[in-house]
Amino acid sequence: MVTQEINKPTSKRRRDLTRYVIAIVVLVVVNMLVYNYFFRLDLTEDKRYSIAPVTEQMLGNLQEEVFVEVYLEGDFPAGFKRLQLSVRETLEEFRIYSDGKVRFVFFDPNSITDEQKRTEFMQQLAQKGIQPTNLKATEEGKQVERLVFPGAIVRYKGKETAVNFLKGNLAASPDERLNQSVEGVEYELAAAVRKVAFQGNKVIGYITGQGELPQQHATDLLGSLQEYYRVALGDLDQIPTLKGLDLIIVAKPTSAYSEADKFKIDQFIMNGGKAVFFVDALNADLDSLGRGGTFAMPYNLNIDDMLFRYGVRLNQTLIMDLNSGFIPLVTGFTGGKPQTEMINWRFYPLLNTFSKHPVTRNLDAVYSKFIGTIDTVKAVGIRKTPLIYTSQYSRIMQAPVPLTLEEARMEVNPEQYQAGEQPVGYLLEGSFTSLFRNRRAPEGIPNTTIKEQGVPTKIAVFSDGDLIRNDVNPRTGQAYELGFDRFNNIKFANKELAMNTIHYLLDSEGLINIRSKEIKLRPLDRVRVQEDKTYWQILNLVAPIALLALFGITRYYMRKRRYEKF
Repeated sequence: MVTQEINKPTSKRRRDLTRYVIAIVVLVVVNMLVYNYFFRLDLTEDKRYSIAPVTEQMLGNLQEEVFVEVYLEGDFPAGFKRLQLSVRETLEEFRIYSDGKVRFVFFDPNSITDEQKRTEFMQQLAQKGIQPTNLKATEEGKQVERLVFPGAIVRYKGKETAVNFLKGNLAASPDERLNQSVEGVEYELAAAVRKVAFQGNKVIGYITGQGELPQQHATDLLGSLQEYYRVALGDLDQIPTLKGLDLIIVAKPTSAYSEADKFKIDQFIMNGGKAVFFVDALNADLDSLGRGGTFAMPYNLNIDDMLFRYGVRLNQTLIMDLNSGFIPLVTGFTGGKPQTEMINWRFYPLLNTFSKHPVTRNLDAVYSKFIGTIDTVKAVGIRKTPLIYTSQYSRIMQAPVPLTLEEARMEVNPEQYQAGEQPVGYLLEGSFTSLFRNRRAPEGIPNTTIKEQGVPTKIAVFSDGDLIRNDVNPRTGQAYELGFDRFNNIKFANKELAMNTIHYLLDSEGLINIRSKEIKLRPLDRVRVQEDKTYWQILNLVAPIALLALFGITRYYMRKRRYEKF
């Protein structure tokens, strides 16, 4: 009996020791598995802490180190702190998935104590393309303003590019715009890494020969495209075929295409080529308006039948919109000098209604000039997605449309602007049917086999050739940035629309689809916050102490009851 009582503690100790050793072995094995098989879990509903597989793949292919210098450092209000935290978390994910090849640092330009050096540094950031914003906040009970730079510089092997995190639609509330900026953090950073670290091998053709936008008025777009792709310019009449190109840009043609030129474009699309059409249906130009005005008349471009076969029709109309831009008009003379005033010009609609497609999601307003309407027509196997619309306060004018500067001074009749939102840009995807189906090849085309049914591809059509037109400084001859309104000193999102469209058409990897990421904004009820603030403060202060005291008392009585049995 005594021997059994002696052996009993010994066997218990042996059993406990065995369990301990097994637990250690299991922990070691689990750690080895975790070390060799990397995985992360995102349990949020909108997957806000996950990055897209295409981003993971790109980061895994990095050969050298990427360094990111972020200027969102400092003490910010809650909205900017959320953006700051999102950038930090995204970069941390980039570092992990790149196996440490992405390094980053956060820096506050305002921390530079020398005022001259701080000013010079901020000027350098602005020149590199990081747009500053004036942030208002309350510090120690006082309202203060501070210039912040919500952006970063991404560097790779001597190359660098700027990233602006504060994006979104300016018409949205500040909270919504910050949320849109948070949604776009991954795309902005991923696009910047791809831009500096991976050389694009796709070729874009800028087609000329039919009175398209001259190169000086497309300088900014072509220069931006060259940072991602190879760009070639060529006269369509002089090119025997478009083979070798991945995408073509048709930018505001003003003269008719020959059947041979249409055949080249058609067969290019049939063989899987992509295309973007920026086409005006009517000939309208503000610079050509005289004292008596003029009429906007239809162009004879000879491509209506081709676009009709692909699924869209450019109508011979102009859209007037109450939500529109401003032009300078001479209103009088003082001392022999003309006095100008900025007057609303309803033939320049501001486009601020978009679909939720990745191309246009969270886009800011786009500036258009003499834009027309687009209708869709039946095209078997083609998916048609409207991308951009006018406002609901629009008016459709049928050709010939009278144009006079006096119209800008006329009093508006709101009843005339009830046409509703009008789509002015379409994305067409699918297998297109050739315009030359059951037809012979045009004259001037050598004997060739006509491809009557195309392979799957994508094209985009916009009913305004000026969407990609940059103004030129009349004094210096230097091109302004695309989308910049020099009269009102406002930058619109024209370049972003064009670049997003081309990226989507050419991006077989789907990096542009990251723009569809959606993070739900769940704002607090500010009225209830004020009403119930004291209640929740007391609850958060007292409840933990009360729970701790309850736990202590319960544990005391449980131990007392347990040991009283002995």
